[in-house]
Amino acid sequence: MSASALPDASWGELLHGRNALRSIALAGGVALHAINVYVVTTILPSMIADIGGLEYYAWNTSLFVVASIVGSALSARLLELLGPRGAYLLALAAFAAGSAWCALAPSMPSLLAARTVQGFGGGVLLALSYALIRQVFEARLWPRAMGLVSGMWGVATLCGPAVGGLFAGEGHWRWAFWSLIPVAAVLAAIVSVQLPGRTRPAGDAGMCPPYATIGLLVVSVLAVSLGSLTSSALWNLAGVAVGCLLAVGIAAIDRCAAARLLPTGAYSLSARLGMLYALMSLLVVGITTEIFVPYFLQVIHGMTPLAAGYLTAVMAGGWTLGSVGSAGRRGTAADRMVRAGPWISLAALVALAVLTPRAGWLESVPGLVLYCLALAGVGLGIGVGWPHLLTRLFVAAPAGEENLASASITTVQLYAMSLASALAGMVANAAGLADPGGVAGAQGAALWLFGAFAVAPALAVFLSRRVAG
Repeated sequence: MSASALPDASWGELLHGRNALRSIALAGGVALHAINVYVVTTILPSMIADIGGLEYYAWNTSLFVVASIVGSALSARLLELLGPRGAYLLALAAFAAGSAWCALAPSMPSLLAARTVQGFGGGVLLALSYALIRQVFEARLWPRAMGLVSGMWGVATLCGPAVGGLFAGEGHWRWAFWSLIPVAAVLAAIVSVQLPGRTRPAGDAGMCPPYATIGLLVVSVLAVSLGSLTSSALWNLAGVAVGCLLAVGIAAIDRCAAARLLPTGAYSLSARLGMLYALMSLLVVGITTEIFVPYFLQVIHGMTPLAAGYLTAVMAGGWTLGSVGSAGRRGTAADRMVRAGPWISLAALVALAVLTPRAGWLESVPGLVLYCLALAGVGLGIGVGWPHLLTRLFVAAPAGEENLASASITTVQLYAMSLASALAGMVANAAGLADPGGVAGAQGAALWLFGAFAVAPALAVFLSRRVAG
């Protein structure tokens, strides 16, 4: 029976009885991961002020995201070996252990190791929450369940800055991490009784994940991150060069691998699929600048952690608004959305490059409104074309590789974010974030970061013309 022939299901059916508990378990996993992202973005300036390590600012995001990619890529293997219940409980345990380690971390190296563990658990949670929908719900409930799970990112933009801002504002940023552990414990209790155990023999593990490709992916991000630790242009270029060479190696290995990360044509700009992946990656690069926004707002403009956290979330809000508002467009109207998106993000990043370094600008209502519009514009430029890019990607996938194309969206998005985070750290450090530091360092870093990252949507403008036709 096709999806269109399935009888409609109500929200009441999804949120009643055992379905309600299963919905809480799956949606809760995404919510836990997403809220943590915005909690850390909000409290990171307070963490730096306490334990130091400003030059490693972007590493907190880079390592977390790249570990999430690894967790996401290995989730199918864990599901086969441990079953839904075992895999989900392992992910929750890793996330909780990483959170506790973050709360206890005495130094930046310790914190970065903890964030890596936390990111791995979060990546598995993210992937399993979507994968298990097919296993625990009737087919007619799948659209509602997907909508519920996806909607948790919107919840995170409201809750994450609040949790992080309240604890950081009182000088207790460590408690923001401790607060995540009881939530993980409640989810573990629900999962233990609501999700099924292993449904296949332990030896039936299917095809092994592409370990070599995943390993190169991790090393490529680390290479760029290591290059960002100095303001020396030579070392910066060396880090980028090594990262690029490893990315080329990833493409070469994945093309010939038995188990692949991306479908055929994903690595070629002459193929429609490759153009779509490239366009989506360039758009995502622009919004990665959000990791430094709380720091700029607190240091340059004297905002509280709570206010800075919520202003940062405006970027994600713009993405959601753009996606919801343009999802119903069809034909030439959808093409216009795809072409307009990069222009919106480009204009917004240029505006942020001009406005952010100017101390006192946000003290007036017009200035604050204009700044919020610029922040929202970065996400809006992604959101207006995102649903249509996904649709085109599904259509462009080679026959027999549709599932791989669908599963690879998260991998490509997270990899682009992790590389962009490492590059953001490189640009910010080279522009004086840590040396000379302070207000002057933050002003220089803001100008160069937003200005340099505006190049990504500018390149996306040309690709969008080819994709939209």
